[in-house]
Amino acid sequence: MKYFPVFLKAENLSVLVVGAGEVGARKLELVLKTPAQVTIVSPWACDTVHSLVKQHDLTLHERKFEDSDIFSHNLIFVATDDPAVNTHIHQLATAHNILVNVVDNTPLCEFITPSIVDRSPVIIAMASGGVAPVLLRYLRQKLESVIPVKTKLLGEFSQKFRDNVKDKLDNVTQRRYFWESFFDGNIAEDVLQGNEEKAETAFLASLDAFAADQKQEGEVYLVGAGPGDPDLLTFRALRLMQKADVVVFDRLVSPEIVELVRRDAEKIYVGKAKSKHTIPQNEINQLLVDQAKAGNRVVRLKGGDPFIFGRGGEELETLVEQNVSFQVVPAVTAASGAASYAGIPLTHRDHAQSVVFATGHLRDDTIDLNWPALVNQQQTVVFYMGMTGLSIISRELIAHGMPADMPVAVVASATLPHQKVVIGDLTTIEANVLAAEIKPPALIIVGTVVNLHKQLNWFKADDYTI
Repeated sequence: MKYFPVFLKAENLSVLVVGAGEVGARKLELVLKTPAQVTIVSPWACDTVHSLVKQHDLTLHERKFEDSDIFSHNLIFVATDDPAVNTHIHQLATAHNILVNVVDNTPLCEFITPSIVDRSPVIIAMASGGVAPVLLRYLRQKLESVIPVKTKLLGEFSQKFRDNVKDKLDNVTQRRYFWESFFDGNIAEDVLQGNEEKAETAFLASLDAFAADQKQEGEVYLVGAGPGDPDLLTFRALRLMQKADVVVFDRLVSPEIVELVRRDAEKIYVGKAKSKHTIPQNEINQLLVDQAKAGNRVVRLKGGDPFIFGRGGEELETLVEQNVSFQVVPAVTAASGAASYAGIPLTHRDHAQSVVFATGHLRDDTIDLNWPALVNQQQTVVFYMGMTGLSIISRELIAHGMPADMPVAVVASATLPHQKVVIGDLTTIEANVLAAEIKPPALIIVGTVVNLHKQLNWFKADDYTI
């Protein structure tokens, strides 16, 4: 982030606005929504500024700016049409460590004012650092349309009863659970409709009931993170990720997806790579149990779909044995995501009437699969975890009757901007992968459907490799 987002307490803030044209008036109107003290310096003021001065009893010095004007102020807005004056005030303010914003001149801004959705006491602020103001305006319009104007009533109601909840519930996690149930429920609707007395009675009754029956047992959500692109997450996955107390995630979960997890959730990395397991599987299983029994809502986040080569079933078996509640959230599996983003349909009437998912995981330098069952020219085979054993896969398929010129695709970093697709056949694919410097994780797709890649590749047209 180029700018650090922060809200300043306006009660003790002293703001200087230099320039009183329409641009200065816009900043003045914004500041006047707060209790900050405001002083204006300008040899001339527009009608809007004069009106605001009278309405709010502001101090207006109708003269040119003087260097001594900056002292005793915490924040300065400069909105003159004189570049020399703007630059001078910026240099002077920064020399005295006073935050200054020269309006519409980003290089001369030590802070920027964000685009605001105001539902006070709830305020949503967005900024683009001055690089995409139209996009910002578009996003603000979207937010304005989906966040009810009466949201402020919920903010005021929460503020009123915040201490009541703290007194009744001494556990931070339980307080959060209670507030989440409130905002999701009918009492919040009563608040939004203005039925405050009814809402207050129901709220206090709900709080008493919650305090008498505080759940200490947590739950585990086994969530598929999909193949990598955050846009492919399901709504339910995202909702649970943002409710979690603890998130246990794998190496195959992209950083962009981890970024979507609730900010103050504890994040535990348990990633695995070939011959390098950060935490053994049995310890991961027990970790989920321990965290849930501590009363936490635990998201077990796995790349792809958790039930396809994700060892999700093993983890759930442990939860069942330990009487821990759980839910499963499916996802776009890596094979489907990689094939779609590479323009390779896994089935096609003219090429493949079936598809097989197989693991290419090495054990004692061999891959134990039913090779004859995989040798079918009217079938697509997708190998997970097969990069290290790519030469063995090619050799075994040929040895069991697959034509040596059967097309093969290797898709690395599927669905992400840096996705790579390498094409070859069973005799050339290993050399092509080495030449392209492909590293795991990657999927191997074997079948004549691979021939459609060049025609159907929509995601990265420059990525066709032979």
